[in-house]
Amino acid sequence: MRTMNSDETTAYWDQRHRQFSPLSSGGVVGIDAGANEIFYAMRLGRLLDLVGDGSESRAPLRVLDAGCGKGWFARAMARFGHRVDGIDISPAAIEECRAQASGPDEYAVSALSDWRPPYLYDVVYSVDVLFHVMDDDAWAASVRNLASLVRLGGRLILSDHGTDEDRTWSTYQRTRGPSRYRALVQPLGYGADHFRPYGFRNTPVGFLVFDRVS
Repeated sequence: MRTMNSDETTAYWDQRHRQFSPLSSGGVVGIDAGANEIFYAMRLGRLLDLVGDGSESRAPLRVLDAGCGKGWFARAMARFGHRVDGIDISPAAIEECRAQASGPDEYAVSALSDWRPPYLYDVVYSVDVLFHVMDDDAWAASVRNLASLVRLGGRLILSDHGTDEDRTWSTYQRTRGPSRYRALVQPLGYGADHFRPYGFRNTPVGFLVFDRVS
């Protein structure tokens, strides 16, 4: 199966963000608005379980939403008091993010592998993004870079399948098993990990969770 290259992937997502509603563009195109609302809410609930409630006004958590789309999760995290950066390859998505921003959330156009802030994060998460990075080298560079941006004691949360196999599903979706992620992040100081499924209908997708211990 021929899959999209990096330029085609960028063009596809930018057009999708221009064409579809905020929920559909980053959710599931084939389900209705109500079902997408549920899908977003369930993923947010899982994220909150994993991020915790440790933020306070004097010391907010610094969070990166990597592949933020139109900013639904980033704005939610900002409302909860976190200091949020959101990055995405789609200029259309980031334009929408900036128009909707109202709290401590800032946005930039960037590939996951290219983001270089002058600080580290308490939490880096990427929701349903990495399995749309079709090129294996670009995917590995993205995972390594995101892992490098987490402080000691911080948490890396990445969406993919929980089964330990690689599979190409379409021209723009390729899932990779937890062992592939583990091989990339463990040399960067990450310890034991676990998988938290979304629990939405029959999707096999969930969050791979890694804590930086050294």
